[in-house]
Amino acid sequence: MIPTRASYRDIPLYSPAKKPCRVDLSDNTNLFGTPPAAERVLRGASLRAVTHYPAGYSPDLRRAVAAYAGVTPEAVATGCGSDGLIDCAIRAFLEPGEVLAFQDPTFVMVPLYSKMNGVKAAPVPLRPEADFDLDVDGLVATGAKVIYLCSPNNPTGTALSRAAVERVVEKAPGIVIIDEAYADFASGPGFIDLARTRPNVLVTRTFSKAYGMAGMRVGWAVGSPRLVAEVEKARGPYMLTALAEAMAVAVLTEDQDWVKARAREAVENRERLRAELVALGLKPLPSEGNFLMVPLPGAPKVAERMRERDVNVRAFQGLTGVGDALRIGSGPWPLLEAALAALRESMQ
Repeated sequence: MIPTRASYRDIPLYSPAKKPCRVDLSDNTNLFGTPPAAERVLRGASLRAVTHYPAGYSPDLRRAVAAYAGVTPEAVATGCGSDGLIDCAIRAFLEPGEVLAFQDPTFVMVPLYSKMNGVKAAPVPLRPEADFDLDVDGLVATGAKVIYLCSPNNPTGTALSRAAVERVVEKAPGIVIIDEAYADFASGPGFIDLARTRPNVLVTRTFSKAYGMAGMRVGWAVGSPRLVAEVEKARGPYMLTALAEAMAVAVLTEDQDWVKARAREAVENRERLRAELVALGLKPLPSEGNFLMVPLPGAPKVAERMRERDVNVRAFQGLTGVGDALRIGSGPWPLLEAALAALRESMQ
């Protein structure tokens, strides 16, 4: 018999239902191509980046993120995607049995990280009647030592109000993690300023979405140097390759115009997609991300029929405050046209 942790027995593997499809709009990545600077670094990489360990965590990447975020390098942690840093933060600030509170629905990995780290999950429903804003009092009432927020939220696409986030930060008894994986698509400025000015705020971002580097798995977090030092303890060594770090530095310092242009196109196409979905009688939720959440009874079956037509979207069943729904990523318009055609056929 193989010894296993009892607390792990009911943890499912993260494995979204997926088969190879010609059009894949299921994971909200950048479908507009590779950033030019990243491609240049990749093509010019030396074998040393393969045969040698990276030199710890790249000071060049920390400096580049610090300059971008308006903080000192000591206020920056880098890691294997922003999700990896969120996992590290949960591990760093919570003992087994302590409480992690989070908005519901939100990023699917957060309740899994709570189980993996032996902490108690306290999901607090968002408020559909208030554009899916936070239940501030509900979050604070959990007494959680760590509160996780996500804005723009995955999977709903909705943004949290500034007033609600600031109230959570003010009232929270401990750390507030703000996941901004989709901030590059949002119309507002985000919450990095809170990480600069509040000692209990950690903001995470990723190179996997707008920056077109999902396969390289690079993320970053900013907060007070004291918070960041604790996250780094939980992170461990060598979670980033030298090549991924070099590509991230190049994109962050050289390709901002490219990233912003692709993000604008994703948002423009998202709104074109919204209009087409409304014409079909559907009611997509407001979105500040590069995707739309579309409530639709029987969404899993519809998604299955769309996959038969070579189009992959993400289906959710019984989502809190939403019900069954499809999450459709944005991208080049021809891909969205193909998705619309498959959806029309699959809804018949």
